[in-house]
Amino acid sequence: MNRPALAAFTEAWQGRANRALQALDERAAEQGERASYHTWQAAAREQLQRVLAASDFVAEQARRAPAMLANLHDSGWLSRALAAGELRAALAAQLGELVEQADDDQLGALLRNFRNAQQVRIIWRDVTRQADLAETCRDLSDLADACIDLAYHWLYPKHCAQFGTPLGRHSQQAQHLVILGMGKLGAGELNLSSDIDLIFAYPEGGETEGGRRSLDNQEFFTRLGQRLIKALDAHTVDGFVFRTDMRLRPYGSSGPLVYSFAAMEQYYQDQGRDWERYAMIKARVVGGDAVAGAHLLEQLRPFVYRRYLDFSAIEALRTMKGLIQQEVQRRGMAQNIKLGAGGIREVEFIAQAFQLIHGGRDLSLQQRPLLGVLDTLRDQGYLPDDVVSELKEAYGFLRYVEHALQAVADQQTQMLPEAPEARARIAWLMGYGDWASFYDDLAHWRERVAWHFAQVIADPDDDAPKAQAHPADEWQPLWLSGPNQDEAAALEQLRDAGFADADEAWRKLCGLQASPALRQVQRVGRERLDAFVPRLLAQISEHAQPDLALARVLPLVEAVLRRSAYLVLLTENPGALQQLVILCAASPYIAAQMARYPLLLDELLNEGRLYSPPQADELASELRQRLLRIPEDDLEQQMEALRHFKLAHSLRVAASEVAGTLPLMKVSDYLTWLAEAILREVLNLAWQQMVLRHGRPRRADGGVCDPDFIIVGYGKVGGIELGHSSDLDLVFIHGADPQAETDGERSIDGAQFFTRLGQRIIHLLTTQTTSGQLYEVDMRLRPSGASGLLVSSLAAFHKYQQLEAWTWEHQALVRARMLAGSESVATAFEAIRCEVLGQARELAALQHEVAGMRAKMRDNLGSRETAAGTADNAFSATAPFDLKHDAGGIVDIEFMVQYAVLAWSAQCPALLRFTDNIRILEELERAGLIASEDVRLLQEAYKAYRAAAHRLALQQLPGVVSGDLFHDERHGVRRIWQSLGLG
Repeated sequence: MNRPALAAFTEAWQGRANRALQALDERAAEQGERASYHTWQAAAREQLQRVLAASDFVAEQARRAPAMLANLHDSGWLSRALAAGELRAALAAQLGELVEQADDDQLGALLRNFRNAQQVRIIWRDVTRQADLAETCRDLSDLADACIDLAYHWLYPKHCAQFGTPLGRHSQQAQHLVILGMGKLGAGELNLSSDIDLIFAYPEGGETEGGRRSLDNQEFFTRLGQRLIKALDAHTVDGFVFRTDMRLRPYGSSGPLVYSFAAMEQYYQDQGRDWERYAMIKARVVGGDAVAGAHLLEQLRPFVYRRYLDFSAIEALRTMKGLIQQEVQRRGMAQNIKLGAGGIREVEFIAQAFQLIHGGRDLSLQQRPLLGVLDTLRDQGYLPDDVVSELKEAYGFLRYVEHALQAVADQQTQMLPEAPEARARIAWLMGYGDWASFYDDLAHWRERVAWHFAQVIADPDDDAPKAQAHPADEWQPLWLSGPNQDEAAALEQLRDAGFADADEAWRKLCGLQASPALRQVQRVGRERLDAFVPRLLAQISEHAQPDLALARVLPLVEAVLRRSAYLVLLTENPGALQQLVILCAASPYIAAQMARYPLLLDELLNEGRLYSPPQADELASELRQRLLRIPEDDLEQQMEALRHFKLAHSLRVAASEVAGTLPLMKVSDYLTWLAEAILREVLNLAWQQMVLRHGRPRRADGGVCDPDFIIVGYGKVGGIELGHSSDLDLVFIHGADPQAETDGERSIDGAQFFTRLGQRIIHLLTTQTTSGQLYEVDMRLRPSGASGLLVSSLAAFHKYQQLEAWTWEHQALVRARMLAGSESVATAFEAIRCEVLGQARELAALQHEVAGMRAKMRDNLGSRETAAGTADNAFSATAPFDLKHDAGGIVDIEFMVQYAVLAWSAQCPALLRFTDNIRILEELERAGLIASEDVRLLQEAYKAYRAAAHRLALQQLPGVVSGDLFHDERHGVRRIWQSLGLG
């Protein structure tokens, strides 16, 4: 939000300021001097009066330490923002002036005086609106960082001199403390009078060496931690540095003050609670060993960010909020702008709910600052723009109010005052002329925050009127009683709900109750299942085919019993549960994918996105952005990201096809675009890995390759006709010098480099992980097939196609196109393709070879009952028709198109422009080579066959239909086949 305005400086505030100025004058008179502010310019004196009227703390500090205020003014620190590191450098310089014999008390006094001066400077710039909220929070956090870290490094050598240097038992390296800043300190968002939440850890156990007596490392760091806390927290005549809270450490106040890394990791793995995950989101190394601290945070990351979607986080945050509300009510804290309804904490909960749920998979959410998280939630589509704008505006307003409350007396308070004069001062600090106007705006923002909080965190059951029972309630007795339920009553309830086979439905439900997997589930998992199943049954009972829906959804339920956070996702999101039932009932393919990869449930949360697959450029950009968020050396994460991307977008395409929002041709387009986007990134990853290991290969002209390599797609991917379970027919080609050595330290020749690159690509595509594999890959269409080289040079590919390739290989080349890689090599490949396909051929020989290959395929792959669709019974209802392989089917159309390209592209090069059958047929019509009506018949038949095959694939059925279907199409295709001389 914008900075609050400067309210008018009325007589009431002038009177307050005058009294403070009088105190400054009296103090100076006691010292025989004149107060320094009298020599300041008018603008600075006006600012001083405003600040003194606003802050009793500044007035007192200025009275106690006139030189401090003079120094701040004379140095210019009151009138400008500090550069990065400037504040730390100033404190380091003062610490450097401490004499060698200085003790902890002298350290404490120096820190307190420095802190008081900086607190005056920060309040001054905040009250006079020279600093915005970001600067104020940054300066406060930088101040804390500097005090913590520099105090630690001042104490550490003195502690070592007394007790020896702590060494690691295994590493034998000197050990340092790692100081984690939690909460607002960790996020760099400290408020004007915030305490600091710290956790102390050290890398490994061991003992000290070189001291008067040896100590265990834990005891050494415990004593050092106590000294540091005293230096920061103890209240002396000079005040304090920062109130220090250590209760966020493992076991809280009852646990040890410091922990080894191993003990920390073990605790969070075995006993870490939900609120500790919440706290760890903002953890940051603020002092001690920064390198070791980074390793510790990396060790703890899996505790904070789960690899799967974790909607149990919402329940945990809901519970935490409930406890806070109870405390607020018990202590009469409704006017607390942090903890009360619509307060700062609710904005934080909204952001952190998304972080805890999605952060394990969306690395862009793994950040600390709240405003940055809100921006990411907007940019990644988790929250609408207007919601994020409103939350940011409200948060800024609330934080300014918080600073106004704390600037008055340097007290850690978020309670609105009750005294009229105190209220007037807060309203004035916020730029208002009166309390009522200020309070109206405050109430507005709190109401908006509370509303948004309810949309994210509130229990979905709370939406129903209390007098109205939830639809799931009537199913609870049936499920919770299980096998002990009166079977007759259970069957009657199932029949009344529309189940055609109530006995089978009851058997399935009892089977789930008695499953061995359920007996191994912990209590919380069982509770989540008991909350979910009644909701599932209520949703299924509303479906037109409840028997089918139940049969297809229950395998998913069994699959996630040990990962019950997925059940929470569906319980918390009734819309997602509804989509699950609809899609699983519509397609066993989708149901099977969901059961095998429950992470796909995430896609059900956004119905608009689910049924609106992105365009090709959007797909590529989204995948690129996902991978950019993953460290370059984290291959496991990269492979998982690729697989999740493919699974998610494949589901979106399947859902859109089932819903009828995506026609056949677009289904294949999207699936092909998806494969292309993945292949480009896989090539990029494989290339980077190979170059890192061996350096770059070279071209024949001596230039460095980048990458001079292409992935060529054949078959369905080449023809832009991918289906839901299609494999990829690929060929790899490079344009480098096979004999030239790479330029890396572990150099190899070009041929070996590109062979290993090809192997790496196949490995990335086909390796089975927890999210499956990307694609099955078939490389048999490469030169010489399975016995040939994995990767061919352009020259070798050209020579093979001209001198050794069979006619069927040229047929396959018709559908070949570059999918990923170098444009220059792609241009050379396309020239070879056009040259090979465009050569003149003797038609009779070509007809004989194409027809012969087709006959072999029919004999091996067609329906035996009908002699591959050629027998007299082929058109009867009792006979099967194989959509792909039988006569008059898909392959006949493909072979005719390929024959036409090979036969006529010499005189009609336009036939070589496209690789998909539909557009090649259009070119044949345009050239007058096939009659328009025949082209139309072939196109419509081809699309009809493929649409039927797609529908069958979604039902997990083979591509075979009844023989009494598609009579006109089959007769027409066979007639055209004959007319081309292929019969």
